[in-house]
Amino acid sequence: MNEDNRPEPPDSAGERETLEGFLDFLRASVVHKASGLSDADAARRLLPSLTTVSGLIRHLADVERSWFREDIDGQRDVPARWSEEDPDGEFRVTERDRLTDIVADYEAACTESRAVTERYSLDDSCTGGDRTHNVRWVLVHMIEETGRHCGHIDILRELLDGTTGE
Repeated sequence: MNEDNRPEPPDSAGERETLEGFLDFLRASVVHKASGLSDADAARRLLPSLTTVSGLIRHLADVERSWFREDIDGQRDVPARWSEEDPDGEFRVTERDRLTDIVADYEAACTESRAVTERYSLDDSCTGGDRTHNVRWVLVHMIEETGRHCGHIDILRELLDGTTGE
């Protein structure tokens, strides 16, 4: 893995700064844990499912766009790799898919998400998708979602090359 330059969440801050700090730490952890893998290893299937490091990162990019741009902001025609015909589309990767491109797309999706949340308060209701959620709920959900998949990436990385770490 590359040098660890993940942003630490604040030790003592308000609710919004704490939520965003933990989410940004986890987002950076996803990228950190994938760093140094070859394209082939990042796409290597170690489980019976389509779960791979590259697939998980593509999934997280799609989830970022779905929750923040579609659900919070009400945007339409947000790109997604899954569909009714192919609900696992984001997980379909090959060793020809470049990990650097996948990570760059994920980082772009995270930047888009931050831009959306800047325009809303934690108590604001989502304007698209499930209008019963508020921004706070989405941030907490994304901490859970990103943390869970970060753990999957951690395990896959250890199986791929023995690399472990926080």
